[in-house]
Amino acid sequence: MTRFPKALTFDVVGTLIDFETGMIRALQTLCDKEIDREAFLSAYRGMRARGKTLPFPEDLKPIYQTLATQFGLPEDEAYADAFVLAAKDWPAFPDSVEALERLGQHFALVAMTNTQRWAFSGMEKTLGLPFHDSITADDALCEKPDTAFFGFARGRLSRDGILKDDILHVAQSQYHDIGIARKLGYTVCWIERRKGAGGFGGTIAVENLTTPDYHFSTLKELADLADQDALLMLRS
Repeated sequence: MTRFPKALTFDVVGTLIDFETGMIRALQTLCDKEIDREAFLSAYRGMRARGKTLPFPEDLKPIYQTLATQFGLPEDEAYADAFVLAAKDWPAFPDSVEALERLGQHFALVAMTNTQRWAFSGMEKTLGLPFHDSITADDALCEKPDTAFFGFARGRLSRDGILKDDILHVAQSQYHDIGIARKLGYTVCWIERRKGAGGFGGTIAVENLTTPDYHFSTLKELADLADQDALLMLRS
């Protein structure tokens, strides 16, 4: 890293938590049937791109209800509610817990998530409770890519003497995070979780990709770089 940051701010869902696998597993468990993963993710992405009135992950309920007929899912409201509640138990990516533990030895780790607090509390436990602080949609009263979310987070971090130039923002979503963070002047790291898989999966697509300062396919690679840079600083 050309400049050693004080804090790493993280998108959570899609970057640290594997929401795509989480949704498919929940559907297969609840409905006792195989789901075409890419077909469902494509349909889900289309629904998310239409806009919404409910916060995440409550907005999963109308999405489930809309897609139930297309994918042969039970249409009882209880299934839609269970699909929403399953979000708090979505799995972490295989490298997330270990990489966060290592990164926490060098930086303050801060979650910046569009997820409501009730769901994030489960995700945070899955990740091993690694965060110095966390900002949820309940706190900011908006969701990324709204610039107000970043402004709220900046104000919160300034209490600890952490300014924008001290932050590396780490995220998977070009739409929700990388593009807007870059425009706001943040140093950004794109964790391209679907690298090699093609397409945008369940994440809203963008017409043009924003070039990040750092680009990896796993969080482990970022942790490896941080370990190397920390060692160089100790030797200098």
